[in-house]
Amino acid sequence: MKRILALIFMAASWQSYGQDSFNLDQCIDYALKNAVPIKNAELDERIATARVKETVGIGLPQIDGTVSVDHNNRLRRFFSLYDPNSIFFGGQTIPGAEVGDVISAQNFFQLKSSADAGVRINQLLFNGSYLVGLQAANAYKDLSIKSSTQTKEEVVANVSKAYYAVLVNRERIKSFDNNIGRVESLLKDTRAMFENGFAESIDVDRIRVSLNNLITERSKFQRLQELSLELLKFQINYPMEQTLTIEGELTDRDLDVDVNSFVADWSYTERPDYQVLLANKKLQQLNVKNNFALGVPSLSAYANMGYSTQSPNVGGLFKTNTNIDDIGPVGPDKWYPYMSIGVSLNVPIFSGLQRSYKIQQEKLTLQKIENGERQLKSNIDLQIKEAISLFTNSKETLQWQQENSDLASKVANVTRIKYAEGVGSNFEVVEAETTLRESQINYFNALFDALVAKVDLEKAYGKLWNENKK
Repeated sequence: MKRILALIFMAASWQSYGQDSFNLDQCIDYALKNAVPIKNAELDERIATARVKETVGIGLPQIDGTVSVDHNNRLRRFFSLYDPNSIFFGGQTIPGAEVGDVISAQNFFQLKSSADAGVRINQLLFNGSYLVGLQAANAYKDLSIKSSTQTKEEVVANVSKAYYAVLVNRERIKSFDNNIGRVESLLKDTRAMFENGFAESIDVDRIRVSLNNLITERSKFQRLQELSLELLKFQINYPMEQTLTIEGELTDRDLDVDVNSFVADWSYTERPDYQVLLANKKLQQLNVKNNFALGVPSLSAYANMGYSTQSPNVGGLFKTNTNIDDIGPVGPDKWYPYMSIGVSLNVPIFSGLQRSYKIQQEKLTLQKIENGERQLKSNIDLQIKEAISLFTNSKETLQWQQENSDLASKVANVTRIKYAEGVGSNFEVVEAETTLRESQINYFNALFDALVAKVDLEKAYGKLWNENKK
């Protein structure tokens, strides 16, 4: 049975962690569960939740228990005006002392050793600062949630860009493979023509140079692809030592963005960074309110209860003598109960104007946040305009580069046909292949730029990621 359970556990673990093939949604989902910034953001949320409970605990009964044992090698002396008829002197006369003289003597009312075991209970009845603190604790929790959302959006943006880089580089490598295969075939035909006397050795050399250039550039992009995969692993916190395979193909739908739907009913609150600013603003408003509340009286109730005893020595503190009554002469070795209850009212009267200046500072800080809010709105407006402009330009550039690549491919095919039929030159073929390679590189660069611009546009409108997209 244990073996069966172990096999089931291993199978479940393999299904959960053994997957090594991801599309974009799976990359994002993996990152949202494993990326270090998101894990830290979730920890911040848990810290905020604990802080809320900590603040709530201030209003609950506060109970402290104390146990103390004291031994005085030399007791304090007491001082009194001399009167032989008073209870302190018990009719004793002191030679040379007159009535009214200050007399110092051993403390007859305290033994050298004492012990106390008690409990103190304090219950807050009213405190304006505490009530504001409850609101601030919940506002702090809300801030942690908003910050977590902003972190998730950043992670999704970085993962999307890294994923698109892998797909684009993969298409680049496929393009290089096609070009290399075509040029190798051309080189083979040219060598055959040279051996039969229909071409010169320089023709073979030109095509060989073109082929070497293609192979070299392909190697560069292959290494770039490996680095892109490592970057994607890093972004999603995937084990670097494990193989990661990326699924998916680039299609026209990857660049479909309905900007009109973004604009409809749009507000600044859809941006996570703006939500974080509003949460900070609310916290600062509560800071101002709290400093006002510190000037309001506070009320609390308390109760003290316990047992105490005294003895001439420490050992006598822990003896129990049940034969001694509470009335009449008593021994020093019995524990006696005590209890007190009360209400405490604290009324702030004058703080040297400290509270007033503190409120002034908090109000000025709130004004800075409000200034930052206006600036953030302007920045968001600018970011949206820039994102729209960059996305529009990127799509137009992509269309032109697509057309250039198609035309270059057409020219390369025609020149190869002409060369094979003996009506074209070898130089034209090599030049056409070079132009085709450059146009393809430009196309894939434009494609990646357009994909990045799309991510930035969605992020500018706050549409890249939200809780509903989990």
